[in-house]
Amino acid sequence: MLFEYLKEHYDDGEPIFLDDIHIEGMRRDNFRQQIKTLADAGKIVRYEKGIYYIPKKTRFSSSAGPTPETVAKYKYISRGGKTDGYYSGSTFANIIGLSLQVPMKKEIVSNNIAAIVREVLIGKQSFIVRKTNVPISDDNVKVLQLLELLKNLDSYLDSDYDEAREKLKKYSLANHITRDDVDRYIRRYPDSTFRYYYEMRLDHVLA
Repeated sequence: MLFEYLKEHYDDGEPIFLDDIHIEGMRRDNFRQQIKTLADAGKIVRYEKGIYYIPKKTRFSSSAGPTPETVAKYKYISRGGKTDGYYSGSTFANIIGLSLQVPMKKEIVSNNIAAIVREVLIGKQSFIVRKTNVPISDDNVKVLQLLELLKNLDSYLDSDYDEAREKLKKYSLANHITRDDVDRYIRRYPDSTFRYYYEMRLDHVLA
């Protein structure tokens, strides 16, 4: 029964967080025992504590699982349709083209961490995860990602301000960020965020 449930709700190789699963009528001790039975039989594989996956068959291996980046994304950014974080810092700067440098450790801001900042090892890959100062949701994630970037904008730039402004404008317009969105959250950020926001003249771009 449990394996059929997992096959119905999860793709092969997709991270399965045990804390997310609550099946009506199944006690947690029975649930944990069934998970162990499935793992012992090789039907699911333990990635790390509390995280499993259904092995995906490939040409080279019968137990291919999720990449560290996929697990980090599910754990700290988004899973099950719920948004809890976003890529930040040099990682996000690289994604939108402000920086050509690919960071060794991807940076994330998330609801799902208690420490202010922590280096997290997933598989063999390290991630820098910071606690958000504003609860992140699907409604505000894009504006918070922008404001977080503006905190330390100069440290990420590989181009001049005019080129950077065009990239920030493109991101803002593509994600329908408004002046009201910025006004709602910018006071939760340091003075540097205000300064870069106005130096980039983004207040003239947003509706």
